[in-house]
Amino acid sequence: MQKTIQLFLMDGDATGRIKASLTNWTGLVYSLPRTHLEQSKRERKELHSTGVYFLLSKSEENNQDIIYIGQAGERENGKGLLGRIEEHERSKEFWNRAILVLTSNNSFGATDITYLERS
Repeated sequence: MQKTIQLFLMDGDATGRIKASLTNWTGLVYSLPRTHLEQSKRERKELHSTGVYFLLSKSEENNQDIIYIGQAGERENGKGLLGRIEEHERSKEFWNRAILVLTSNNSFGATDITYLERS
């Protein structure tokens, strides 16, 4: 069965922020350069919801991919995914891009994100 993935280049080019969605699926995937986190916090309120994230980079030593996988639920401060990534922005220097997986209706529960993080 064929499916269509819709890519929205939020900044007008593929090196900026990208939103991906699939027809008839509530899931959303965002690709955010580290340099665009502040802008995303202001403009994309859905990124404060529950989901799974990947922090990406390349090793300076051997150019291999480095991937850190984590999860974030909604927090008392209302920050969710972007709040958790903000914490990594202060404590983890290695990454330059974040991939966020969430739903348009914030339907991920704790079991869902734990399963996705560990799969």
